[in-house]
Amino acid sequence: MQNMTLEQLRTASEAGGVSSVTLKGQGGGFFVQIATRNGSGAVLAKARSSEPRCFGNPAAALKVLRDVGITIGQFDASEWNPSEREPVARSSDSRALALRKAHEAAAYNEWLAAEIQEAVDDIRPSISHDAVMAEMDADIAALEAEHKPAGRKRA
Repeated sequence: MQNMTLEQLRTASEAGGVSSVTLKGQGGGFFVQIATRNGSGAVLAKARSSEPRCFGNPAAALKVLRDVGITIGQFDASEWNPSEREPVARSSDSRALALRKAHEAAAYNEWLAAEIQEAVDDIRPSISHDAVMAEMDADIAALEAEHKPAGRKRA
């Protein structure tokens, strides 16, 4: 059995090359089987792959067929099992997630820009690393000298 994209189905239907269409339930979804006038059969495939297009809802498949111009067909639900239907992530869910991540990224960029600007605007004098380390060494030496135990005298 061959694959046929939606555009190919539309073209074949407009040219009178489709003899019948069956909406076939299989597992948890529905597939569109196409019989052509030349006797070959095809399955409606996804636009960018050769994988058969599966509809979780038969009403969605009927709407697609009606939009193509096919208004008469058959259905076969003998192999359909609604309990096998896989949960499908809705495009609105993934869109909401993408927008949420975009907002988080924008908020982070604003925070980072504010932090950078604050550092640029800081009027406190800059001290080099070497100067800080020398001052710390002097402070440590002074503290060690203060807390050094007094030496014992020998008798």
